[in-house]
Amino acid sequence: MVTLEEILVHWLGIQLTRKQVEAFCIYERMLQDWNKKSNLTAIHEAQEIRIKHFYDSLTCLKLISDDKPSLIDIGCGAGFPGIPLKIVQENMQLVLVDAVRKKTEFCNALVAELDLKDVIILHERAETLGQNPAYREKFDWAVARAVAPLPILTEYLLPLVRPGGAALAQKGRSVQTEIEQSQNVIRLLGGELQEVLEFELPMTHEIRSLVKIQKITPTPKIYPRKAGIPIKKPLS
Repeated sequence: MVTLEEILVHWLGIQLTRKQVEAFCIYERMLQDWNKKSNLTAIHEAQEIRIKHFYDSLTCLKLISDDKPSLIDIGCGAGFPGIPLKIVQENMQLVLVDAVRKKTEFCNALVAELDLKDVIILHERAETLGQNPAYREKFDWAVARAVAPLPILTEYLLPLVRPGGAALAQKGRSVQTEIEQSQNVIRLLGGELQEVLEFELPMTHEIRSLVKIQKITPTPKIYPRKAGIPIKKPLS
């Protein structure tokens, strides 16, 4: 079995401290333990966790290079990509958001076990936070992984990003159609498509994409719409 250090050093060029290695080991063990009773994720085997969760999350560092970024992770599930990013970038100010309580409970337990600082975990909807003055347009980065099609995801993420910041969507291989469907939505919400990176997960040959949307101007106040509306009636 390939170790986490081998995966991250060889394929991503990330050097981990002993403390960070231990943090990922604890994360892996806790995820496997909680999965037995709560079914947080369909991925259970250690090597798959290391590649499809940890490595995949940390590919965001290909684009996130800020020294002390503020980042909100929408639909974080069992903490991906936010917590792996926080382990590696200790200065990150992190907010984790999920509408499923068992997932935020796991994240709370993990953050406490790892003693991570500057982390807020919210059992909430993205649409609600996007209209909350405490969170609206406050973040350098809003990220999401495998949450929704890009037109919907753009309405979740861009209202949370300050002008000058960026939304980052982790997607699979078939991203071009979603991008074409999102062009008007991105402009409407104050963004501009800046970059799309495509890469292959090591040892799996699975294709992933990172879609970066720069926030150019403030999002019109009517967006995001009420909870549930974006997924029922996507903008076009």
